[in-house]
Amino acid sequence: MAPPNGPARENSADRRKVTTKSLQRMKERKEPIAALTAYDFLMAQLVDKAGVDVILVGDSAAMVVQGRETTVSVTMEQMLYHAGIVSSAVERALVVGDLPFMSYQVNTDEALRNSGRMVKESGVESVKLEGGEPICATVRRIVDVGIPVMGHLGLTPQSIHKFGTYQVRATTPEEAEELRRDARALQDAGVFAMVLEKVPAQLAESISKELTVPVIGIGAGSGCDGQILVTHDMLGLYTRFHPRFVRRYAELGAAMHDAFRRYAQDVKARQFPSAAESY
Repeated sequence: MAPPNGPARENSADRRKVTTKSLQRMKERKEPIAALTAYDFLMAQLVDKAGVDVILVGDSAAMVVQGRETTVSVTMEQMLYHAGIVSSAVERALVVGDLPFMSYQVNTDEALRNSGRMVKESGVESVKLEGGEPICATVRRIVDVGIPVMGHLGLTPQSIHKFGTYQVRATTPEEAEELRRDARALQDAGVFAMVLEKVPAQLAESISKELTVPVIGIGAGSGCDGQILVTHDMLGLYTRFHPRFVRRYAELGAAMHDAFRRYAQDVKARQFPSAAESY
């Protein structure tokens, strides 16, 4: 039974910092990895205190914070801004910073420079890149200087204009085999973990078992070593669309809308502030 002041995990004596090694040990002992996104201090603090293992400062900020249609518009400077705020709030979770579109694709020198900026200027402990075999040389270069890299395969949002759709990836035998090759190549290049997004559950489970590094799924079934969701999605804050893989743990968007509406009504009716709320 959970103690009165919150879930057992939140008050556990084990508040040791999560590291890349921690995630590897979790995979080895088959302990699922819980990951969420965060973009600001308060959200990061709440997610961290809840016992989430990995916090991703995602380029999804372009959509859920900035209101853009895709992730491709977010800049390096904007990601550094969000990552720095999140890093300052987190005590336990491993913080991963997304490298935005065109911050690592031009050449390995630029990728290394931007990875270094993400770690030095924002305080994150690792970076995430999208792509398979074509970016493996870049991954090796970054890892060789001591910066941990998380991979990302399957649905890669930065390539949405290439694919033209957010449909499930790797549904044909040829695409499935390509995904396997990319996953093995990323592991050989030195990633400490990877995200598999929106791929068939059976394929994701098979790849998770084949690889020695942790595989974190999003829309990839329950057979992965962990799961990640965009926090704004699972809280019901971002409602532009609702993928089937998103479980809504709250409907905060509706609750906030109702609170704002009642506040506006009270102000206009001169029912706020009351005498007790005045000096």
